[in-house]
Amino acid sequence: MISALIHQLLRACLAVALALVACAAGLYVAGSYDGATLALTSGLVALACGFSSIPALRTLTFTAWIVAAVVTALLSPQVFQPFAPGTPHYKLLLLVVIQAVMFGMGTQMGIRDFVGIARTPLPVMIGLLCQFTIMPLVGFGIAIGFRLPPGIGAGMVLIGSCSSGLASNVMAYIAKANLALSITLTAVATLLAPIVTPFWMKTMAASLLEGTDVTISFVSMMASIVKIVIVPTGAALVHDYLLRADVRGKAIAWGAALAGVVFCSVYVGGGIVISRPSIALGVDLFAWVLGGIAFGVIYHIVVSAMPQIAKAMPALSMAGIIYVTGMTTAEGRDHLLAVGVVLIVAAGMHNFLGYLLGYGVSRLLGMNEQSARTVAIEVGMQNGGMATGIAADMGKLATLGLPAAIFIAWMNVSGSLLANYWRRRPPVVVESHQEVEA
Repeated sequence: MISALIHQLLRACLAVALALVACAAGLYVAGSYDGATLALTSGLVALACGFSSIPALRTLTFTAWIVAAVVTALLSPQVFQPFAPGTPHYKLLLLVVIQAVMFGMGTQMGIRDFVGIARTPLPVMIGLLCQFTIMPLVGFGIAIGFRLPPGIGAGMVLIGSCSSGLASNVMAYIAKANLALSITLTAVATLLAPIVTPFWMKTMAASLLEGTDVTISFVSMMASIVKIVIVPTGAALVHDYLLRADVRGKAIAWGAALAGVVFCSVYVGGGIVISRPSIALGVDLFAWVLGGIAFGVIYHIVVSAMPQIAKAMPALSMAGIIYVTGMTTAEGRDHLLAVGVVLIVAAGMHNFLGYLLGYGVSRLLGMNEQSARTVAIEVGMQNGGMATGIAADMGKLATLGLPAAIFIAWMNVSGSLLANYWRRRPPVVVESHQEVEA
């Protein structure tokens, strides 16, 4: 009864959305710009809610929320800026939201997802080769070809150099592609990101940033990725490990968590002071890793008592991505308005070429149709949260992070369309010896 009522309310949101958009147009013509802005953003939110009630549009719900966030950030940036950009509170909020996104994504992974590379390594190696060569090279080429400003051009390389995110797994599932391969590629690419992403940024993005105040440090970026991506993802994997661990394994995890709590308390409290930068960085990362283990154990305890929390994690992660996209767009609003259509077209081309080249190269290297479709989705859909986190850590969210915000919107629209297109056209023949087993 309650679910039926909610469904009807969500469906009614579509009519409300149309009325609000029409109202926005009328208010704009009348010169009431503030009223038009409120009506338009409210209408887009209502539209996103309404999409979830229509089966044919349900896969576009997340995309609708992203569009609503981007438009709202452009028209009313203060909505996503509860604190002034650049202040400690703003940076802390951004860090917490991004790490919540990564942790939520990590809860959808499992240690078993890494087994696929040992079972059938060739498809995984081909997928990783495509993932970490096509997108950074295409991003670099587009940055030069479109003559993008240095920071935004480097941002194109950044989003291209990141690993794929869990959105690709969702699209692979919808497309009835090789889901096991998709999950394995996402998991392994995430682990490789601390090495590969800084390599491409140092190799290509640094040349685009010559003459600016932005410098690329391989070590600093690697440390940033460990903190932003590996630690929260690893914390989620600690929970997954404890679900199956024996008594000895649980004792080790508990011991590491206790050590993490003690060490981090002393470290944060200023009890450990190291003057040598290289050693200080190592100790800082050690504290982050131990803290991640402690958080994973605490999460495991909480979820064991309240299992419903685990079910809410994917939604929390998606909400975090929407909010971070809004924060990025709000901070980079002036740059986006200046570059405008050029960046939108560039991001769309980057995304499209990722699908096209990912599919074409994997087929040329002998992968079957189903797995080639999987690689295409993995290559074309990047981890926007990772790119945003790196840009924020460098203090360049408004430039380096802006292409990621636009790319997220593009890839969710195109990914949904491509996945549904392939779903209606399943491969005629599947060469099972090339697939990664589920």
